Amino acid sequence: MENYSIIIFILAIVIGLSAFADKIKLPQPILLVIVGVAIGFIPTMTEIEINPEIIFLIFLPPLLYDASFNISPKDFKTNINTISTLAITLVFLTTFWIAVVAHYMIPNISWPLSFVLGAILSATDAVAAVSITKGLGISHKTITILEGESLINDASALVAYRFAVAAVLGSAFIIWQAALQFVFLLGGGFLVGFVMAKILAVILKKVHKNNNVTISFMLLMPFVTYLIAEELHVSGVIAVVISGLSIARFSKKIFPETLKNSSRSLWDIIIFLLNGLIFILIGLNFRYVLKDIDNDMILPYIGYAFIITIVALLIRFVRIFLQKINLQKAFQNNKRKRKISADALLDFNNSIILGWSGMRGIVSLAIAIGLPRFLEDGSPFPERNTIIFISVAVVLFTLIGQGLTLPWIVKKLSARKETENQLAD
Repeated sequence: MENYSIIIFILAIVIGLSAFADKIKLPQPILLVIVGVAIGFIPTMTEIEINPEIIFLIFLPPLLYDASFNISPKDFKTNINTISTLAITLVFLTTFWIAVVAHYMIPNISWPLSFVLGAILSATDAVAAVSITKGLGISHKTITILEGESLINDASALVAYRFAVAAVLGSAFIIWQAALQFVFLLGGGFLVGFVMAKILAVILKKVHKNNNVTISFMLLMPFVTYLIAEELHVSGVIAVVISGLSIARFSKKIFPETLKNSSRSLWDIIIFLLNGLIFILIGLNFRYVLKDIDNDMILPYIGYAFIITIVALLIRFVRIFLQKINLQKAFQNNKRKRKISADALLDFNNSIILGWSGMRGIVSLAIAIGLPRFLEDGSPFPERNTIIFISVAVVLFTLIGQGLTLPWIVKKLSARKETENQLAD
């Protein structure tokens, strides 16, 4: 079966399974991943070559643009302290601690290779978390933080990954150069996103009475913005996010309600199909990663992946609860200045949900698959199959393990809150 035929086949499965998932009350991403794994083991199913550059171009821009377009700029600004902590500080902390654990636990994993693994698994995927928690009554603040984190953390993870791979290839890691490049990537991405949004705003002012042309420009914008930013060697992720936030504010002023509804319906269908395709591809890829691993190493590697999953989860919880304490202290110490508003504070319930929602997804998978096959001298990239297998296993552990239990945790916390409210009354 040709690749394009497989994609059509997968999309048909996505649509059918989505209706089935609602009936059996199983989160759609979990069902799609499980079915993807099962389909991957069909003998006649051929391998789909996943080009990471194509994955980033096809999936990231529309998903990021959609999330940034719909997130409230006011809520984003209110929770920017927590969002930046999770999307930047936590990403680098996770990279470091996974690297430490991997280096001392996994045989033949050098420090540079352990940092590559840490960087691959440092970014979370809010697409999975938001899909799984949809309809569970999670607070708007929690959803905003999760979506805001996912808008920025991909850029942080990609920077960490590039430096880790460069170290494996023989380049020296210099902290001030890394910090400078990070600032350049983010600042350049911000500038490109801002300029592209201004250009689109000028175009839309002239054509906004033509619905088809307006919607077409808005559909094309995230891809063009991403490509231009990447060509300029700045963050395409940040560029798309900034353009989405800017156009969201602009669209509220000039777009009629009918145009908003038409655009929203079309975007909903695109995002629905892309999300489904992502999770199926994650499952499908498992078989082809598995075939490159020695049979006697499969169980040890699965064990390493499980331990890394626990480590990443613990780091996330510690950082979130430290953030909760820091916000409370800042709020109490600055009551007059109001640097931290009451709306930005975290309570126990949303801290637990934020912690447990730290699932890995398509970005981790795409980065792992994109590892170079050879070093500059032509020798194979060391332990490439090991890193990919453990990365995919961690993604599956988080999606299935955390994903299946997240709805139960949300319901338990909601019941606990209701009990506390009743006792208070």
